Amino acid sequence: MNIKTNDISLEQNNESKLDLNILGILLILFLFAAVFYLIEPRFGTFSNITNIFRQASVNIMIACGMTLVILTAGIDLSVGSVLAVSAIVAVKISLTSMPYLAIPIALLVGMGVGAINGLLIAIFKMPPFIATLGTMTSFRGVAYLVANGTTVINNDLPYKFIGNGNILGIPCMVLIAILLFIVTWVLLKRTVLGTRIYAVGGNVLAAKYSGISVGVILVIVYALSGLLSGIAGVVLSARLYSASGLLGVSYELDAIAAVILGGTSFNGGIGSVGGTFIGALIIAVLNNGLTIAGVPYFWQQVAKGIVIVAAVLIDIYRQKLKK
Repeated sequence: MNIKTNDISLEQNNESKLDLNILGILLILFLFAAVFYLIEPRFGTFSNITNIFRQASVNIMIACGMTLVILTAGIDLSVGSVLAVSAIVAVKISLTSMPYLAIPIALLVGMGVGAINGLLIAIFKMPPFIATLGTMTSFRGVAYLVANGTTVINNDLPYKFIGNGNILGIPCMVLIAILLFIVTWVLLKRTVLGTRIYAVGGNVLAAKYSGISVGVILVIVYALSGLLSGIAGVVLSARLYSASGLLGVSYELDAIAAVILGGTSFNGGIGSVGGTFIGALIIAVLNNGLTIAGVPYFWQQVAKGIVIVAAVLIDIYRQKLKK
C-alpha cells in the first residue's frame, strides 16, 4: 500500500513539474512574440500568425516522432532523409497510372526506414546516433537516385489540397499537424505503449526486469518516427507540387531543437509532446520574426543555435538538480 502511495505521489510530482515546465516554455514563446511585435507590428497580423503555424506544421509532425525517440534516450538523425524519400516517392507515383497509391506507398517507405533504424538499434545494439547517421546518409543518396538528381514536379498533384487547401479558414497542413500532435499525446498519456516508452527511457534495465520487451518498443518507436516523417514529406510535397533530393536537409536539427526546447531530456524518460509543440512554435516564431525584422539569414542561424544551446544547458542543469 505504501509502495502504491509513493508511486502515485511520484507520478503526480512529475506531472506537476511537466506542467510548470510547459508554463515556462509558453512564457518564452509569448516573450519572443511580444519582442518581435514591438520591433515590427506586422508580426501580429492574422495572416502572419497563420503563416507561422503553417511554417511550424512540418516541424511539428517530425518533432512528434522525435519526441518518442528521445523519450527512449535515443536520437533519429534520418528524419530529413526519410522526408525526402517519401516526398519523392509520392510525387513520382502520382505521375503514374495509379496515383491513388502515392500516399500509402510513401508512408510505408517512411515507416519501413524507421523500422530499419529500430532493428539496427534493438537487434544489432548499434548506438542510435551511429545507426541513424548511417541511414541519414544512405537514404539521402537514395532520394537523389529515385529523383534521378532532379526535381520531380507534378503541377496536377492529386493530393495537393492537403498542402494548399483550407478548412474553415485553417490551412489543412496545420490541421494535420494538430491531429498528429493529439494522436501522439494520447499515445503517450493514455496507452500502455506510452507508459512503456517512458519506462524504457527512464531505466532500461528496470523495464526489462518488469517484463517489457525493450527491443519491440524501440522498433515501434523508430517506425513511428519514420511514419511521421513520411507524412511530413507527403504534406510538404503537396505544398510545393514537387520534391527533390535536397528536401528536408537539416530538418532533423529543427526537430531536435523543438523537442529539447520543449523540455524533453536527452537522458530519456522525461518530457511531453505538449512541450514539443510549443518548442516547434518557438522555432517558427524565431524564423518568422527574425525574417520580418530584416535580420540576415546567417545571423538567424546564429540566434537559433544560441537558443538550442541554452535549452540543452537548462536540461543539464535540471538533471544536476535531481542528483
